[in-house]
This record gives sequence, structure tokens and C-alpha cells, in this order.
Amino acid sequence: MQNDMGRVLAFDFGTKRTGIAVTDEEQKIAFPLDTAPTHTLFDYIRAYLSNHEVERFVVGEPKKLDNTSTDATKYVDQFMKKLNKTYPDLPIDRIDERFTSSLAFQSLIDSGVKKSERRNKELIDKASATIILQSWIDAKSR
Repeated sequence: MQNDMGRVLAFDFGTKRTGIAVTDEEQKIAFPLDTAPTHTLFDYIRAYLSNHEVERFVVGEPKKLDNTSTDATKYVDQFMKKLNKTYPDLPIDRIDERFTSSLAFQSLIDSGVKKSERRNKELIDKASATIILQSWIDAKSR
């Protein structure tokens, strides 16, 4: 008996560019998908949804170490409002992203990515989105 689940699309939202990750259809593994210039993000999402079934969105929520909002929080909130308005049938989960950029950078080092390539912020954004999504998967399965 096959249980058809849709993919989950996750975002590491940034004002310049946004890292995007996706799960497999069983929602067990997160994969880096892409990085999109933030001003074209909704075009990217629309194109992706026209070719793939997505069950929900996960958005990284920026927080300071003391769990308070950051300067970026208002932009993430605006993005989530627009996402919810544009796709009212798709639930959106927020997940704490406090350590994702440093974890992403470390994971690039650990996987042997050359120093020159680690300066590529798009790689870090994609890796961050993947870590956000994997955190969501892990939290869901607990």
C-alpha cells in the first residue's frame, strides 16, 4: 500500500536571495534545490508548483540567541503573509533557523567543498534551506 505524500518546499529567506530545499515524496530526506533572487521568488515557486506536487511550505525563522526577533524577522513575516495569501491551501510551518548558516558553512567544509567555492553565498543559502527542512523532518518524526 503506497502512501502518496507531497513534497515539502523549504525556504531560507533572504532580502537578496533565498535558498530553497525540497523533500523526497516520503518526506524523509531534505535535498538542496536552488537559490532564487528574492525578487523573482514567487515566479520560481509558481513554476515549481506547476510541475511538482507540494503539500506544505517550511520557512526558516530568524531569531537571536535569546529567542527574540532579528532585523530580518519582519521580511520573513511579509514573505509568509504573501505566501499564505498566494497559496491559501498550503500550510506553512516555521522553524527556528538560529544556527543554520553556521551549520551549513561547516557542512560544506566537512563535505570537502573548496574554500573558493565556500565563498559562494548561494551554496550556503541552499545548504541552510536544506538544514532547515531536515530539522523540520526530524522534529516531525520525534
